[in-house]
Order: sequence, then C-alpha cells, then structure tokens
Amino acid sequence: MLWAAVALGTGALVLTGCVAVQRQSAEAAFAPLGPVVEVAGKRVHFIDEGPRGAPVVVLIHGAGGNLRDFTFDLVGRLEGRYRVIAVDRPGHGYTEAYAGGATPMQQARLFDALADRLKLSRAVVVGHSYGGAVAMAWAVENPARVRGVVSLAGATMPFEGKLDPYYRVTGGAAGAVAVPVMTSLAGDETIRKALDGIFQPQDPPKGYLDYIGAPLTVRAKTLRANGQQVLKLSEALEAQSKAYPGLTTALEILHGSADTTVGLDIHSRPLSKLVAGANLTVLKGVGHMPQHANPAATVAAIDRAVARAGLR
Repeated sequence: MLWAAVALGTGALVLTGCVAVQRQSAEAAFAPLGPVVEVAGKRVHFIDEGPRGAPVVVLIHGAGGNLRDFTFDLVGRLEGRYRVIAVDRPGHGYTEAYAGGATPMQQARLFDALADRLKLSRAVVVGHSYGGAVAMAWAVENPARVRGVVSLAGATMPFEGKLDPYYRVTGGAAGAVAVPVMTSLAGDETIRKALDGIFQPQDPPKGYLDYIGAPLTVRAKTLRANGQQVLKLSEALEAQSKAYPGLTTALEILHGSADTTVGLDIHSRPLSKLVAGANLTVLKGVGHMPQHANPAATVAAIDRAVARAGLR
C-alpha cells in the first residue's frame, strides 16, 4: 500500500509538471496580441484596431477558441472601415475564467463592462458558435449598446439530447482528474484532427493551424473552463431565448447548410423566426466556419448589420 501511494503521488507530480510545461510552452509561443486589463474583477485580453470614430464591431469567438480566429483574416478585412475589437472569452486565450464556468449572460456582462471602459456607446457584435450565444445575451442585457448582432453559426437556442461525452468529461466532476491527463496527451495530430472536424467539409485555411494557437486551447484550464461553459449552455439559452421576441436589434444570421457542429435547423432557423426583421443567409455546402469558408459573405453580413443599426 505504501509503494502504491508513493507511485500514485509520483505520477501526480509528473502529470502536474507536464501540464505546467505545456501551459508555459503554449503561452511562450502564442503571447497576447493586445492588452490584458482588469475589468469587473477579471483579467480580459482584447485587441482594438481601426480608426477611432468609425462604427464599432466587436468579435466574439466560439468554444475552445480565442481571438486569433478573427485576427487570422477577418480583422484585416474590417479594420480599414471599422473600429474592430476582438475579445478572448473567459477561460480562453488570456481572459480569466469564472469558477465553475461562466454563462453567456455572465460573459456578456463582462464585455459590457469592457465596453464601458473603452467608452463604446453603440456597436455591432459578431459572435461565432458559442460566441453567438454571448452576442445574443449581450443584446438582451443592453440593447441600447448592442444595436446589431451578426450570428455566425451561432449556438443561440436551447437544444435537447446528450452532449458529446468530451464535454461531460471536461466539464463534469471527472474533469478535475481527466483534464490534466488529456492535456498531457494532446499532440499535434490530435489538434489537427480536431480542427479538421470543425472545418469540415472545408479544409482549414493555409497557415491557420500554425497561427491560431491551438496549444492554448488544450491547456488544462481552458479545457476545463470550456467544458463547464458548454455543460451550462442549453439551460442558459432556455432562459435568455425567452427575451428574443422583444428585441429590436438588427440581426443578421449566417449559417452553413453543411454545419454538423451547430445545427442550422436547431439554432439559426428558429432564431430567425423569433426576432422581428432578422435576416437569415444560408451558405450552401459550408460547414461550421463561415468566416473562413466565405469571408466575403461574412463581411457583407456585418456591413448590412451596421447599416441597419444606423451606425454608418
């Protein structure tokens, strides 16, 4: 029994060391791209690009990602005409996590506090995947500030059925033990396969894997925060979706017909029927990453939302 306890303790120390080395290596290779400031008691990482005085566009990434998903390509397409702010969601990139996982509404309130700090009075908020839930929560929370929303394959409506076991493990009680093991075992091939699954039927753009900072995604703290957030998502959407019919926000919805990650018929079609004046654009044959598969359509949706919101 003594030797078993020693072996178990030694294994735990080795695993803890591997997790720490992985985190340090990831953060050394993919440093913050913008300031990290304290907002409402949390450290928040964001970038702020483009001319001051231009219409404001805020970009919110999806589950497991970070703001680099937008700085890879989309920010460059927008920053000449807009003031573009991209944020890391709590527990992702370099924004501090909430204990137990933040709901979309908690995240929206954090970003609303950041908007106060930056003196942003009106904006169009663009949310991809889980970021779509945060964008819609923000519109519910502060419609005076969020004049327009662009939902890119957004997870915006409550859904039935069991989540992928991956989220139940990383977000559940077992995650405290399982996540460090998963982090230590996550190699380049595992990350590549995961990205291929997210992009299918398209391929990731050339250079995306090297740029995105995938090792940041598989840090133990990020896997844990992401799992906890996803486990809470449907219940949170059940509550916030009740407020959608009262919104007057200019809503543009972009969703691929081949998206197998966030269902078009579960999320975007029902959402489009709840919000008056919502405009749904279905991209034939496009998967879960419309901002990369069809960036022109993404920019066009943002342009429409800005115009409809009266920001230009």
